[in-house]
Parts: sequence; C-alpha cells; structure tokens
Amino acid sequence: MNKAKAYSAASSTSPLSLDTIPRRDNTERDVQIEILYCGICHSDLHTVRNEWSSIMPTTYPCVPGHEIVGRVTNVGSAVTNFKPGDLVGVGCMVDSDQSCPHCQADLEQFCPNSTFTYNSPDKHLGGVTYGGYSENIVVDEKFVLRVPENLDLAGVAPLLCAGITTYSPIRRWGDIKGKKVGVVGLGGLGHMGVKFARAFGAHVVVFTTSPNKKEDAMRLGAHEVIISTNPEDMQKHAGSFDFILDTISAEHDINAYINMLGLEGNITLVGAPEKPLAVSAFALIFGRKSVSGSLIGGIKETQEMLDFCGEHNITSDVEVIPIQKVNEAYERLVKSDVKYRFSIDMASLKSE
Repeated sequence: MNKAKAYSAASSTSPLSLDTIPRRDNTERDVQIEILYCGICHSDLHTVRNEWSSIMPTTYPCVPGHEIVGRVTNVGSAVTNFKPGDLVGVGCMVDSDQSCPHCQADLEQFCPNSTFTYNSPDKHLGGVTYGGYSENIVVDEKFVLRVPENLDLAGVAPLLCAGITTYSPIRRWGDIKGKKVGVVGLGGLGHMGVKFARAFGAHVVVFTTSPNKKEDAMRLGAHEVIISTNPEDMQKHAGSFDFILDTISAEHDINAYINMLGLEGNITLVGAPEKPLAVSAFALIFGRKSVSGSLIGGIKETQEMLDFCGEHNITSDVEVIPIQKVNEAYERLVKSDVKYRFSIDMASLKSE
C-alpha cells in the first residue's frame, strides 16, 4: 500500500484541506497514474456537502474528483493496453462486475455493482474509493482511457464527465447532420452540448434566459440563440426541433421545450432538478414526442468520445486553478461564476 497527498473533506461542513490517503499496490491488471489535471464537477460539490444523502450518502473523509487526466507511471504484469508514459484519463467509474447484461453491452454505467471513482465501496482496501483531487490513482486497465496527445490537457479533464454526459445522448439520438438541435442552458454541460452538436453537423440553437450569453453561444458554435423568456421568440420556433438536450438542473417548465419539438421529436434530460418536473401528457401525445434521460456513457463510448474530440479538436472551456483555491471554486460554482468548468492543476499539490 502506498500513501498519496490529497485534498479531502472531513465532514459536510468542512472545507477541503490537505490529507494523506492510501493507494493500493498494483495488481496484475492495474495501471498507476500520476494525476496532472482534475476537473471540478457539480457532483463533487453535492457529494462533499452530502446534498444527495437520500440516494448516495457521503462517507468521510471524502476525496472527490472524477474528471482525471494523467500519465501512466507503472503497470501490472498482465496489462497489455498501456505502458509508462502514456497519456490517459479516468472518468466516473473505476470498476464494475463486468459480467452483468449491462457490462456485456458496454453499458458499465448501469451496472448494479459498478464502483464509482470516489465515495463508493473499495473492494481492495475497504472503506470507500478516493478520487482525483490527489497525486495519483490506481485503476483497473479496463477503466483507463487513452487521451489524444494533441489536446490541451486542462480542457480534456472535464470531458471525462461533462463531455460524455452530453456526447452520449446526442450520439444515441442518431445522425443529426442537418437536423435542428436545441441546447437548453449554456453552462458546464450546455457549452459541451453546443460543441458536439455543431461537430456532428446539426443546426444548433441555444435556449437561454440570459441575453448576455448570446455572443458566447455563437462563439461556441451555435447558429441561433433563443431567449426563452421571450414568448414571441419561442413561438417563432415552436414545433421545429428534431432533438433538444436539456442541461438545466434548476426547476423549470419542460413543457415550454416539449412544445418546441416537431413530430416524433425528443428532449433528453441530463440536468437533474431536485423536484419532479410536471409533464403535459397532451404535449407528448399530439406529435408522438418523447422525454428521456441520460447518464454518462460506458467505457467504449467514452473512448469513442475522446477520439472524436481529438479528431475535431474539442475540449472544455476551463479556468485552471491551483488545488489551494478549490474551496473558493466551490463557492463560485454555486453562483455559476465560471466559464465553463474549473480544472485543477495538480502540480500545485506538490508544493504542499
């Protein structure tokens, strides 16, 4: 067993601070990774503050971070896909039972026995898993992803969660080239949805309540911007969308966006409002429309997404911070005061 520096939270009200955590020795199938960058996901904040206690209670100390980019430093004797020096990533999962129907279908994210990157039972050391706000991590090679060498590494980190969360539903909807695709919200998830939809050849329209986001939406790849609080603007586009990606986690009227869909159109939720959304049955019935949800993707699809990003030079727009500013970043995240994700330069941990 090895020891590693990390930033952890001791309780739901404690700030993240320097800690030392155990990391297992490599098994024959393990890959040891020096962490270079780790993105900050809203899930990190929810978990640290135990805001999902009803479905996913937090065990402390908690070391968050599931948007990890690093270099391989050591591999187990049976590892065949990676070698020291390789540039790699780790996302939201570090293990699954690898035998259930979901795993067999490359949908490990739905495995009932999946192991999340942090705050999940650790079958090797006991206790819970510790995430990427740390010097290094040891992961089964099946859950390690190859990162294209041509991409900015700080901007790659959020692809491991925000990227695959938006890529997967857009990809699953099918060929969207030439189709009219809407993205609701222009935040950490929404800005990635815009980039992917544009790269797939769609006519991309951003829905936002903030007129001052129009310029940035266009810079990111949107063809049009609709101010969703403007009834005339909304009515002009009613019934014209093939697919809408809804990234909003705050309470909102989903029926307003269902009305934007054309015949057999779909709106997929990747945001997670705390309270149930009221859906009008008539809005769905008249037009054979559908509402669905999407999580992340499996390992195969996540690798496909990274390769696609490498081909199209897609990364997340990030603000790079040292680990010492992580608590300040959490407070800013609550206020949506970032364009569009934070990425921690983990070299800053070495100075502690």
